[in-house]
Amino acid sequence: MALSHKKVVKTIGRVVVFGVTMGILVFAGFFAYQFVKRALSVGGNGGGIDLSDVPGADDVLIGRYLEANAAKLEQSAGEDDTPVSFTISPGETVAQIAMRLQEEGLVVDAELFRRYVQYHEMDTTIEAGEFTLCQTMTIPEIAQALQRGLVAEQVVTIQEGLRLEQVAAAVAAQTTVPEDEFLALATTGWRDTGLAFDFLAEIPAGATLEGFLFPETYRLPEEATAIDLLNRMLQTFDARVTPEMRAAAADHEMTFYELIAMASIVEREAVLDEERPFIASVYFNRWNSGWLLNADPTVQYGMASQPGWTGEWWPQLTPEDYQGVISPYNTYLNLGLSPSPICSPGLASIEATAYPADTDYFYFLADCTKNDGSHLFAVTEEEHLSNYAMCGGGAP
Repeated sequence: MALSHKKVVKTIGRVVVFGVTMGILVFAGFFAYQFVKRALSVGGNGGGIDLSDVPGADDVLIGRYLEANAAKLEQSAGEDDTPVSFTISPGETVAQIAMRLQEEGLVVDAELFRRYVQYHEMDTTIEAGEFTLCQTMTIPEIAQALQRGLVAEQVVTIQEGLRLEQVAAAVAAQTTVPEDEFLALATTGWRDTGLAFDFLAEIPAGATLEGFLFPETYRLPEEATAIDLLNRMLQTFDARVTPEMRAAAADHEMTFYELIAMASIVEREAVLDEERPFIASVYFNRWNSGWLLNADPTVQYGMASQPGWTGEWWPQLTPEDYQGVISPYNTYLNLGLSPSPICSPGLASIEATAYPADTDYFYFLADCTKNDGSHLFAVTEEEHLSNYAMCGGGAP
């Protein structure tokens, strides 16, 4: 049946209206897509628009932007953990703060930092004042640190290779924690504190925490106590020394405590990180062959541990000392490892000891031709003596 003229016009009108409506929706959708796409490109490599130019920029857009940059948020700006003073002046804007953080090498992306603190509503609570930051901190860590401008803190840096007494002295020199209090706690007192770290079970009865006071920069409350710092040192050791490194001790047919003792020797011998696995291989080759380890640092440790010692903690040795220092730590007289670690080894030495290089080296000495901390390695005694002769020495 044919449609009336009126009905045809009405139908055509509906089609036109539907088409126009669909066109508007498609156009609006395309525009919205381009708007979000461009907005989320903030902080990228050009081409994006700044969210500050978008009227009513909301948490959804910034949240998606942060999600897209999640990996970058957890990146530190560098590997230098040296404490850096960063001052915020009254009236300074978050944008200005963010830009200075980037210029001073503390964050990798000023815009990302600004958007992070904005999203988490930390931008209005950043205080004027002086802060202690470092390159190894992530953007969330720096943002949190800047919330504590009025909270005083203490910062202590423990270098690799220090023996227990030196660590206690360094703590006292940099904080309000008394030297004797920290030393007593790290020597015997720690056993009564209830500290619950799995690796502590490896430490023999009567032994100190020598070797487990992880070298690092620590931030403490203004009223910090010895146990506050000790707990953070052990927490850091637990976090940085992986289960795989600990398990590697069994591959060398030794306990984890013995592995740390070996790592402490490597720490005192090595200067260059790239040589640590080679130095470790020398000592493992001697260990596995039933040789005396002949490690100079153990003689130094034994000498400085004698009752009434008032000299240097790591004294210069004379030819007579190798046989004259009567101590269980003298590995020129006693077969096997020292009874305990002799210092606090850093992660590089622990890792090198867990995974030493595969070599046939049994000897090494300082390379007199370079004077850069490197060593001359040798497989045979003849080759070793030749290296000594080259460096102007006689028989070692």
